[in-house]
Amino acid sequence: MRYGLPGKSVKNIVLIGMPGAGKSTIGVVLAKALNKKFVDTDLLIQETTGRHLQGILDADGTATFRKIEEDIIISRRFHNTVIATGGSVVLSHKAMGHLKKDGIIVYLNVSLTEIEKRLVNITTRGIVLEKGQTLRAVYDQRVPLYEKYADITIDCSGYDFERVVAKILEQVRQRPGAGVKTGEDGHPGRG
Repeated sequence: MRYGLPGKSVKNIVLIGMPGAGKSTIGVVLAKALNKKFVDTDLLIQETTGRHLQGILDADGTATFRKIEEDIIISRRFHNTVIATGGSVVLSHKAMGHLKKDGIIVYLNVSLTEIEKRLVNITTRGIVLEKGQTLRAVYDQRVPLYEKYADITIDCSGYDFERVVAKILEQVRQRPGAGVKTGEDGHPGRG
């Protein structure tokens, strides 16, 4: 089966959510299921700068990191791609506008309690934290932004990655231009 329509733009699927929500892992599985390319914007930042995320944050601060993130995202044009974003991307209206233009924004909603269990050390993971900011404060700041930009919200708390991917597929397949066709069994066809 074909996933995209000849001559028509196939939407990207952009995963947003808190650090620890599973965007990268889910993104890889989703890209395989949909026969789309996969990009992790955190890895793009590292490849472009030649530095680790935490190194940029420690040496240059959060404002510089956010500007680098925004510049790298808006400088790229993605097509037929699943994009796993960094948790802070929603702090940039420009970056989100760029991603939303050609993409379906999927918010992976995970409770704060679950995020706290998943994140072992928030000070070394490359999470954009202002000085003295707690994980709860980050969560409270970002959740309204995730909700604002989301075309689709997927509740991920308590679900394994395969079930989350299935939930995303159920929602995305209903969207025109997503480039998702289903087989007789209701799952994406294999190309």
